[in-house]
Amino acid sequence: MSAPKKLFVKTYGCQMNVYDSERMAEALGSEGYEQVATAEEADMILLNTCHIREKAAEKVYSELGRFRPLREAKPDLKIGVAGCVAQAEGEEIMRRQPMVDLVVGPQTYHRLPAMARAVEAGEKALDTDFPEEDKFLHLPKARKPRRGPTAFLTVQEGCDKFCAFCVVPYTRGAEVSRPVERLLTEARELVDRGVREITLLGQNVNAYHGQGPDGEWGLARLIRAMAEIDGLDRIRFTTSHPNDMEDDLIAAHGDCAKLMPYLHLPVQSGSDRVLKAMNRKHNAAEYVALIARIRAARPDLLLSGDFIVGFPGETEEEFQATLDLVEAVGYGQAYSFKYSARPGTPAAEKPPVPDEVASERLQRLQALLGRQQRAAQDAMVGREVRVLFEKPGREAGQLIGKSDYLHAVHADAPADLIGQIATVRIVESRANSLKGELVTQSVSA
Repeated sequence: MSAPKKLFVKTYGCQMNVYDSERMAEALGSEGYEQVATAEEADMILLNTCHIREKAAEKVYSELGRFRPLREAKPDLKIGVAGCVAQAEGEEIMRRQPMVDLVVGPQTYHRLPAMARAVEAGEKALDTDFPEEDKFLHLPKARKPRRGPTAFLTVQEGCDKFCAFCVVPYTRGAEVSRPVERLLTEARELVDRGVREITLLGQNVNAYHGQGPDGEWGLARLIRAMAEIDGLDRIRFTTSHPNDMEDDLIAAHGDCAKLMPYLHLPVQSGSDRVLKAMNRKHNAAEYVALIARIRAARPDLLLSGDFIVGFPGETEEEFQATLDLVEAVGYGQAYSFKYSARPGTPAAEKPPVPDEVASERLQRLQALLGRQQRAAQDAMVGREVRVLFEKPGREAGQLIGKSDYLHAVHADAPADLIGQIATVRIVESRANSLKGELVTQSVSA
């Protein structure tokens, strides 16, 4: 038997890319590849890229340049680029970096085994189609070893919203939802492999409309069905759009015990004019009212969000409206960024806010969000929370895991609690984590 080939995958960006990287590694496993921890060990390097952040494509080209010495030392080393930058750049990647052997978009990675055989035969392989076939259905079956207690599961891809700043509709395509039975089967397989918490993923996950045995199902019905799986104790979902937060999904936050009290629901701005320019199709008052309805269903909900500052044309008064919304809503966690243009999007054609102005606004927003996040963490001190322990901590005898509210919690605990849910009393709030003391050895959902 020939020695296994070595695969190094580097993942950028969102949780969906993490999920995709796992599937790509499994697909290449059918070709005799096993994953390694460093590029230096690899026979194939695969970059799974993200196009959301500023100058994403240039950062990929810079990363590829750093692999040149490895290629010179190992001429048979294969190098591939996957993901959203691959979709957007296509043949340009191979033109600018001739050492790249393989370029595959996020909708065609099920074709990786055939592409790998082509590059091993000395050919170049490029596939950035939007095929009609379901890539998940066509992935080769691979032996799946036992894994950690948490996992991602993509249920929906693509987006039809066409926000003026976003490239997702162009790199991931239109909204597509996976069939219910396939998702339930994959969830059961994950539980059989040791998973106790699943995060359902989608570019616009609450727009899920998958085909079920009796017609189309929404996300809430899918969540309720997954909650019936023995051994699955926690369910989360991300990322959502306010316009798709339907009544049954709001209700699920109150009556589905396995759905965790954490919601990531981006608003992007507190200014109605900016929201309209972004093509968000909701206003600030509608968002605030929606949050009130969700919190009525689940009063202890921890809310997370996304914000863009310095969107083209944003005035100081419009930025102040964002600060006012943040004050009114109160976030336990949030992500905030300066606007950066994405070629091909409508907003990219508009004159930008001066960088120094955008930077100063970002600092003010992040200071406010940071105070809210710290207050949410400090409020946990003295409470008893359920923690799913995932791995050893930095100190001897310590484990680290996540609370129901997605706070990182570390506590002294025996190693056999990894993969178990235990009750922990929070005794200290630190910069980005909570310190706890073990109360019970294990609890059920």
